[in-house]
Amino acid sequence: MEVGDENLKRFFSKTLPLLDERERRLLAAAAVEMLGRGGQAAVSRATGMSRNTLIVGGKELAEGATRSARVRRPGAGRKKATELDPEMLVVLDSLVEPESRGDPMSPLRWTLKSTRQLAGELSRLGHQTGSSLVGRMLHYLGYSLQANAKVTEGAQHADRDAQFHYINDQAAEHLAAGQPVVSVDSKKKELVGDYANGGREWEPEGTPTRVGTHDFPDPEVGKAIPYGVYDLAANEGWVNVGDDHDTPAFAVASIARWWERMGKARYPDATRLLITADAGGSNSYRSRLWKTELGKLAATIGLVITVCHMPPGTSKWNKIEHRLFSFISMNWRGTPLTTYRVIVNLIAGTTTRTGLRVMADLDQGSYPTGVKVTDAQLAAVPLRSHDWHPDWNYSVLPAPP
Repeated sequence: MEVGDENLKRFFSKTLPLLDERERRLLAAAAVEMLGRGGQAAVSRATGMSRNTLIVGGKELAEGATRSARVRRPGAGRKKATELDPEMLVVLDSLVEPESRGDPMSPLRWTLKSTRQLAGELSRLGHQTGSSLVGRMLHYLGYSLQANAKVTEGAQHADRDAQFHYINDQAAEHLAAGQPVVSVDSKKKELVGDYANGGREWEPEGTPTRVGTHDFPDPEVGKAIPYGVYDLAANEGWVNVGDDHDTPAFAVASIARWWERMGKARYPDATRLLITADAGGSNSYRSRLWKTELGKLAATIGLVITVCHMPPGTSKWNKIEHRLFSFISMNWRGTPLTTYRVIVNLIAGTTTRTGLRVMADLDQGSYPTGVKVTDAQLAAVPLRSHDWHPDWNYSVLPAPP
């Protein structure tokens, strides 16, 4: 039977895409049988199938092929790489297992363990593979891409939990009496200028905000220093954005500005103020300047200021971290912090569905570092230490007793 190559190609191009591998093989073999002499070569040219495939299909037809869900005969098809080289899985597991991370003799101890690097190391060890296969083998072995988890806190202070209970009791007593309770801390310093800011925001497709390729700080501009005060009862926040130094004087000045802008109006009958703060930083319990500045503030606003510090190493439990700072970070994600005014406006624009309200302002005051406080100056502060952990818990009176 004479059938042109072009007609055969046209026939198979319309039928083969509709069939699975077995059905294509059987149809091609049937066409060879129909064409007779020279049919095998013609069908091979038209379909691209090898002559061996056509011979196998012919044998299946001769043996009485019937409908079947199996596409290939048992044992047919290309062997998996892990079947041809079963040791490769063991070697790959030894390269990425957690124990190898601390082994200085591990070949990939000091390199990025990407699938490309792992494939290269496997090839060097005599196991031929590619990055895609390495990825599939890693999933088979139970590995996945994971980031570091911040869970290790190091040694815990013996009185950690007891201090948390003490802070809670102090806060509950102040709130029940209608006295203000605030959580304070300094947020991460931010680069001011045309720099990339983490996160994404909705913009017209293909037109992202363009920023500089490098994050080298401009010495003429410096960094923004947001110091926050969060009012627990009112669910309100105040952020004082400084441009000088994060010192104890700056921290207390930020609290003073919160009282003048927000606290005084909300608590006109207040006689006491409770501050919960971290153990370190500009509001460290070891800082002499922090305590002398608090003495000045207490005398100015006429309130007894009680300070309870979080135990060392527990700053993430400070209320301001997850009730104020986290929402500020979400609000300005993906937005370049080009100027101090932009930073202030973005902070002040932060809201939540639970009613959080935030005010912010720029503080261009000078807060030099290296200020020394003498023993006499510290002794002049009307400081009353609490019976429980007097280093972490103390009150500053508005005037000497």
